[in-house]
Amino acid sequence: AVFGIESGKKKQKVQDAVAPFRLKYAPGLGMFREHAGSNPVDNIKFCNDMGFRAMFDNGLMGRPVEEQTKIADEINRLGMVLGPFVLYADFAVTSFVLNKAETREMLINKTKEGVECAKRTGAKWALMVPGRYDERLHRDIQTANVIDNLRYCCDIAEPAGMIIVLEPLNTLRDHPGLFLTGVPQAYSICRAVNRPSCKIVEDIYHQQITEGNLIPNIEAAWSEIAAFHCGDHPGRNEPTTGEINYKNVFKYIYGKKYDGVICMEHGISQRGSKEGEARVIQAYRECDSFEV
Repeated sequence: AVFGIESGKKKQKVQDAVAPFRLKYAPGLGMFREHAGSNPVDNIKFCNDMGFRAMFDNGLMGRPVEEQTKIADEINRLGMVLGPFVLYADFAVTSFVLNKAETREMLINKTKEGVECAKRTGAKWALMVPGRYDERLHRDIQTANVIDNLRYCCDIAEPAGMIIVLEPLNTLRDHPGLFLTGVPQAYSICRAVNRPSCKIVEDIYHQQITEGNLIPNIEAAWSEIAAFHCGDHPGRNEPTTGEINYKNVFKYIYGKKYDGVICMEHGISQRGSKEGEARVIQAYRECDSFEV
């Protein structure tokens, strides 16, 4: 049996929530394991039954080829979309900020691997984090090196139809020492790279911490945003558990006629239970119920 959830005077069960959401909210594979188990295909089926029309898997590149193919087949069968997978995100080393042949070769080879994964799975977006900043190198020089290295990566990604999405991450709480921290910074880099295969994945959780001013910054950087991550703050759990007014943020994004994915890259406030998973689905129903 699936647990019900109290919502005011109305009690809604998750199996009743089958209408498609307005936006392509994308659960991570395994988010609803209490309901769907650990099998990726079963997870995709469950999410589709709940009204989700997208999925994401940060670790897609690391899965066996056979498993990647099964995931892609089920996504295609159901007419769903795969959100960004992680192509490169080494938080421990300086990489993109350096002008070194060996670093460039590593990034090019990683991008080639990502292209093969994208071909197998139909995933359109590949996420890259430019790594740590170098305390001994002027910030502007590092920025120029990041731009140059991204252009080399785009030379590989673009002919294959893969879009590199840069993710700014907060340094105040989760990732101290990283180079790319805010949407304005990512926007300026994408404009400088000036390639259709280099865009931004805006993580609303991270940007609430780094700069706030969410909707105006999304508006200002809109031309370079290709995907979203979400999670509330504090706590990095489902919307409605923190300070972000996700109902208004989603309404704004919907009003922009956005047709991409919003990856649910967050935890579950009541983790480890069917009730907690059902509450996540209900939270998205509440935030997706904005007036249009």
